[in-house]
Amino acid sequence: MPTTDYRHRARSLALQILYELDSTSHDRTEVLSTHLENEDARPEVRRLVVRLVDGVLAHRLPLDDLIRRYAPEWPLEQLAVVDRNILRLAVYELLYEPETPVKVVINEAIELAKLFGAESTPRFVNGVLGSLVLHETELRSSQPQRAGRDDHQGSQP
Repeated sequence: MPTTDYRHRARSLALQILYELDSTSHDRTEVLSTHLENEDARPEVRRLVVRLVDGVLAHRLPLDDLIRRYAPEWPLEQLAVVDRNILRLAVYELLYEPETPVKVVINEAIELAKLFGAESTPRFVNGVLGSLVLHETELRSSQPQRAGRDDHQGSQP
């Protein structure tokens, strides 16, 4: 399985898990186990799914603050659950996964939006992430994990 396929599959699974956790009171461990077992996910997919889900959950408040800042006309609580979690996942990767190029993060978020969101979701996600990336210098200075990163292009790891 090519690298891009496993990473795309992991993001898709992570989004589905985050969606369920955001819209129910289900236990994180049980949700992860159920989704990963149902998918019979390969080890590299499992590792990335867990890292993405745990990362989003651990940084949810600062991620939500950034989404509010760059989508001020859309109260976070009123966003569709899928839209909110696509943005959380993408903003998490932009800030905390420096090996993933910015263009890849945005393209993957748009693909997830096309797959899981409403007709207007891809455009909305692109607009919010585009606005956020325009302020990446500010983000880099506030997030030391992202410091020194200036690769905005390239292929997926």
